[in-house]
Order: sequence, then C-alpha cells, then structure tokens
Amino acid sequence: MSITPARAHLPSPPRRRRVLRTAAAALSAALLAAGCGSSGGASRDAGAAAPAEGFPVTVDNCGVTTTYDRPPSRVVTIHQHPAELMLALGLKDRMIGTAFPDSAPLPELREDYESIPELAEREPSFETILEAGPDLVYGGYGSAFDEHEGRSRKAFADAGIDTHLNREYCGRKRVTMQDTYEEIRTIARVFGVPDRADELVADLTGRVDEAAAKVKGEPEVPVFVYDSGDKTAFTAGGKSLGTELIRLAGGENVFADLDDVFGDVSWEQVVERKPEVIAVYDYAGAGSVERKKEFLLSRPALKDVPAIRNKRFVVLPLTATLVGIRSAYAVEDLARGLHPASFR
Repeated sequence: MSITPARAHLPSPPRRRRVLRTAAAALSAALLAAGCGSSGGASRDAGAAAPAEGFPVTVDNCGVTTTYDRPPSRVVTIHQHPAELMLALGLKDRMIGTAFPDSAPLPELREDYESIPELAEREPSFETILEAGPDLVYGGYGSAFDEHEGRSRKAFADAGIDTHLNREYCGRKRVTMQDTYEEIRTIARVFGVPDRADELVADLTGRVDEAAAKVKGEPEVPVFVYDSGDKTAFTAGGKSLGTELIRLAGGENVFADLDDVFGDVSWEQVVERKPEVIAVYDYAGAGSVERKKEFLLSRPALKDVPAIRNKRFVVLPLTATLVGIRSAYAVEDLARGLHPASFR
C-alpha cells in the first residue's frame, strides 16, 4: 500500500507555463482601463472616487504593500481556509468565487460556502480568475500565486487586481495562534468591519482557553503528525501552527525540532521518538483517513510504537491546522484525543 504525498498545502511544483490567450489579454487590458483593484497604486488616477469612510487602509502583506481606498467587493478565494475566514466575518456578499476545497465546510458555514461558485477543483488558471472579474484574490497557500503558472502577485497587480496571501506563507518565523487572530483582524480591516473581528477572535480565544484549561496539569502526550508519505513520513515541523495546537491541547510534537513548517522524516526516527498518539491530517488528494491508518498499522517496523500498538489516532482536517478559523476548533479535538478523561 502506498500513500503518496499530495502536498496540496505546499507551493505547487513548476508545471507547464500557461500562455495567456488573446481573449485573456484583452480582458486584462479592460480591467486595467476600468481601474479594478488597487495594488501598488494600479487603480490610482485623478478621477478616482474619494476613499470610503474609515479608509484608506494600507496593508503590508508578505512584502507587498497595498492601499485600499474602499472595501473590496468582488473577491475570489483560492483554497478553503481563506473562504471560511471571510464567511465567518459575514462577508459572503463580497465573494464571487472559491477554489480548491480541502474538506467538507464547517457545518455552520456549509450553506453559504456552497452557494458561491466554485471556479476550479484546484488552483484556477490566471485566465479563469480574470474572467470572474475580481478586485481581490485571497490565497491560502503559496501555490495560489505560483509564478510558474502565470499567477504571480505581480501579474495580478499588472491586471489591476489586488492580492492577499495568508500570512502563514510569508516565510517568517514559527506560526502561532496569534497569527490566526492577526489574519482575522487584517482581513476585517481591509473590508471595513473591525468590530466583527473583535467578536470572532473573542469566540475563538474562548474555545482555545476552555480546552486548554481542561488539560492543564496533565502530562504532555508525545504526538506524531502523519500527513502523508510511504518511503518517508511527511510531517508537521516546529514552525507549523500544528505544533502549537498540539501544545495547547496538552501534547508535544515529537518533531518540533524540525526547523520548517512541514518536512520529511524517516520511519526510524518515528520509531525512536515513541509517539503515544498519531494525528492524521485529512485532506483531498492524499488518500482517505482509513487508508492512512491501515498503512501505518501494517508497517512491521512500527509495531512497537505506542500509538500503533494502542491504535491511538486523532483525525484533523488539514484546514483545521492552518491560519484560519478552524484552528481554535482543532485544539479541543486534539485535547479530547490526547486526554479523554479530562472531558468525561
């Protein structure tokens, strides 16, 4: 049995560069003429309308500085967690397209999420996005703006379209829950709804604090994150938000010393670190959860690993381990799996 790393959450490898067709180029020119968007001053002209109340808002995002004179009104999200974040802020009316769903939407957001047109099962082409006519493209993973696919942030800026990349992929230091809260506040500022961010962040921090309080004082449980892979294990490293979620839930990521967000480790290393629980990341394209469990349980080399011997698994949607609203929910799910007695 083979579990090949899909790695949808990492920047996509270079593939054939798409050549912009004549129609797309014409549409791009039309968008420029219409002044759609505001990246780097692309839509600035003498006849522009006065800024909306509370604006302009300037955001420095992963090295790209954007000034918004008014809230975006036609947004395309690439990847699921940016879409759910926007919906949780009550911004459905600003969304004209989504792409690349990783898992089933949160139940409370399902109806709204499914009412928005899905532009592509994976990252849509530059041409497809242009045809939708957005004034902002909000990407979740770095692959949203893959220059090898013609979707660089500069290409969008040249077309008069603003871009925002989830801060987790800005290549900075270790990602924490604070990044989640700051991402929410930043998006709320861009859309002129800062009060909604305050309410949402208060709800999420309350969830985290409640779960953490229930496992306070319990011994830390060693946890191995299994994303995918067969010859090696693709796992969450010390810079990932997953490491902090595990800590808040009363556990310890056995590969917290891996100096990256994600990385490959050997099965011998997994055996040596003796995890007592395995957190299985669930997302489309990497095989079902049951298949992943069967694969792990069938490996003779892992038979003496405590988590395998006792069949202790916790399943987390990949979207719950990223900078987005689900991360707060993940803390409780993990805490229940690591310390079930604390929730009886």
